[in-house]
Amino acid sequence: MKPVPASQIAAIVGGHVLSEMGATLVGPSVVLDSRQASTGALFVAIAGDRVDGHDFAAAAAAGGASAALVAHPVDAPLAQIIVDDVPAALSLLARDIATTAIGRGLVSLALTGSSGKTTTKDMVAQLLEPVGPTVAPIGSYNSKLGLPVTVCAIEDDTAFLVAEMGASKIGHIAWLCSIAQPGIAAVLNVGHAHIGEFGSQEAIAQAKGEIVEALPASGWAVLNADDPLVSAMVSRTSAQIAWFVPSGNPPACAQCWIGAKDVRLDEADRASFTLCGDFGAGSFSETVRLRTMGAHQVANAVAAAALATCAGATPAQIASGLNSAVARSHWRMEPHILRGGAFLLNDAYNANPDSVAMALASVKRLCDARPGATAVAVLGDMLELGPASVMAHEEIGRQAAMIGAEVVAVGDFAPVVVAGARRAGGVAQAIEATRVADWLMHHLFDVVLIKGSRGIGLEAIVHQLIEARGEEA
Repeated sequence: MKPVPASQIAAIVGGHVLSEMGATLVGPSVVLDSRQASTGALFVAIAGDRVDGHDFAAAAAAGGASAALVAHPVDAPLAQIIVDDVPAALSLLARDIATTAIGRGLVSLALTGSSGKTTTKDMVAQLLEPVGPTVAPIGSYNSKLGLPVTVCAIEDDTAFLVAEMGASKIGHIAWLCSIAQPGIAAVLNVGHAHIGEFGSQEAIAQAKGEIVEALPASGWAVLNADDPLVSAMVSRTSAQIAWFVPSGNPPACAQCWIGAKDVRLDEADRASFTLCGDFGAGSFSETVRLRTMGAHQVANAVAAAALATCAGATPAQIASGLNSAVARSHWRMEPHILRGGAFLLNDAYNANPDSVAMALASVKRLCDARPGATAVAVLGDMLELGPASVMAHEEIGRQAAMIGAEVVAVGDFAPVVVAGARRAGGVAQAIEATRVADWLMHHLFDVVLIKGSRGIGLEAIVHQLIEARGEEA
């Protein structure tokens, strides 16, 4: 944000500045972690279940922070903006920054979906950066705290905001939209992530569709024509419709669309395809070769292309951007070649039935490209699936066995995963997470997948393997 006096921030958020430090300049950065504080930063002190940010205000000051947003006075040498509710005050600040920026011409883009949000957001940012200064978070800053912090990174010259939005309840995305105020928004897909909290895919669709309901009539709703629950959202918005079509076959009613045709996958499971479409100025066709792994990246890339087109990027700019786009956020289909040649696929950031199926499909293609290759799938618990948990874990065990992978299951549902794999004729065992890396070191495989929900922490296995085995360039 543009550096402003602490008193101005206090007025925006309905607070007051402790003592006589109202003239202190605050900005440009806004941080939740005292370790990220830099000169002039605003430190937002969040009281969590395990850690209270108020206890780290002095550390933030030592790092250069000039002010803290707090619920009570703290013992720290910086301007203190006292508010009743710190998260609510942060959202008020972000909303004010977005409103001001949109008023002077910033284009706000937002996207949601059950899977692929972070990768697509990273692609959109890389497509728009050559067009104008762009703000987009690294990683999954898509929550009630992460999104406002992202919005607060807007500066006077920012041309584009790319916001990722997640939800675990009805109303979450509507609230996030009230802050970022998107003029262009996409729904990527409706899958099974968080189905334990929502109860059904239809309820998930209801929550995800809030993003297009928030659009103005002059905006663009970017919808997945290949997903029936997403395409049905056309009735929930007054905005213009832009279809993205991973299959390359647009609906008959489509006036503005982008799709992929002639999709091919190389030996590293990277997709090449023809990006085609029509946005009212005539059809276009561009050649794209992605650097990220997985057939599912085609859908992410086409969605990113549609969003960027709505924001003013040309087909040539988009194709060039997709050809050079890299995975900016870690632990999502992240490839490593261990010394000795084993292919380690780190997809440990999160997991749900849909994303596990996509990762296993990549493992199969990697093995098919290497005749005789052997694979192991290290599968951790998929969280937030509710009553569907047992059936879903048994199914991923079955799927892993069906592609010929040996299964190593980790977590509370490990016995269920093992049972599913064995019923399908596979080899499977449950192993404690702390022992998996050692087990892998003593069992040589050509392809190794590490996949589980974020709360399981399987990325530690990846670090242990790389440290023990070493990594090729």
